Amino acid sequence: MHFRKLDLNLLVALDALIRLQSVSLAAEELHLSQSAMSHSLSRLRAYFNDDILMKVGRNMMLTALAEQLEHPIRDILIRIDASIMMKPGFDPALSDREFRICVSDYILNTLIPYVLEVASEQGSKVKMNFLPQVSDPKKELDRGSADLLIVPDVFCSEDQPSETLLTDEFACIVWNQNPLAQQGLTRESFLVSSHVCMQPPHSDLSFEGYCFEKMGIKRQVEVLTYSFSSIPNLIEGTNRIATVQKKLIKKAISQGAELTSLAAPVELPALQESMQWSRYQNTDLGMIWLRELMREAARRL
Repeated sequence: MHFRKLDLNLLVALDALIRLQSVSLAAEELHLSQSAMSHSLSRLRAYFNDDILMKVGRNMMLTALAEQLEHPIRDILIRIDASIMMKPGFDPALSDREFRICVSDYILNTLIPYVLEVASEQGSKVKMNFLPQVSDPKKELDRGSADLLIVPDVFCSEDQPSETLLTDEFACIVWNQNPLAQQGLTRESFLVSSHVCMQPPHSDLSFEGYCFEKMGIKRQVEVLTYSFSSIPNLIEGTNRIATVQKKLIKKAISQGAELTSLAAPVELPALQESMQWSRYQNTDLGMIWLRELMREAARRL
C-alpha cells in the first residue's frame, strides 16, 4: 500500500532503523535478510532525499531528519497497532491475546498473584508477559513494547493516562536475633548500622533510596541487590537492617522468615504504585478488562 508515493511497509523498517541505528539489528528484529533491510534503507533514502543513517567512525548515527521522524513514526505505528487490537467485544475466556506488563519484583511478588487468581476465576485464557522494569519504563509505552506499566507514581509520565492502584508504607526489618529486635531502632542506630538495599537494574536509586537522598540521609550500604523480594533472605542471620515495603514484609514473615519489623526512625512518604497505559488504548476493551483486573487484585491485596 502506498501513500503519497511512499510504500507504507517501509515505515516499519524506518522505525526499526531509527530505534536500533543498525541495519543488521533492524533486519534481525524484522526477520529480514540484511540485504533486504539495506534495500529498504536505500528506498527510504531516495524517498526522503536524506541518508537517514550515517557512518561516523565505527558507529551509525541518525541524521537530523531521522531524529525528527522518530516520534511521529512511532506514534503512527502505535496508533495502527492499537486500532488492530481494538476488536469489537472482548471475552477473556475466549481471547488468546497477550498483554505485556512492566512490573518491579515487588509488584510481581505482592500484587500479581492476586491478578492471576482473579483471572483464573474468570476462566481467562489470555497470556500475560511480565517484563522487568528498565531505567525509563515510560519509553516502553511510547515504543509500543509494553501495554501496561505498574510504577511508583513519581515515575509516571504526564503524557499518558495513569491511575493510582495501591498504596504501601515502609518499615525496617532485622533478624529476630539482632539486638535491635529487642532494643528498637533509633535514628542513631539506623545511621550506624549496615544496610541491605535494592538497586534497580539500569538505575541508581529505588523509590525509598530516592526519598532518603532527598532528605539528605546517607545509609551505610554494605549489600546491594537487584531484587526487593531477596532482601528478607539477605537480612536473616546477620545484624544488617533494610527498609522495605510493609506488604513485602508481611508476606515474608507469613512464609516463615525470622524477621522483626520495626518502625523506621525517619518518616518516609507512602509509596503509591500507579498503572499507566497508552492513550491510544483508552477505549480498547481488552485493556479496559485488564485495568479492572488490576483494580480487583489491588482490592484483594
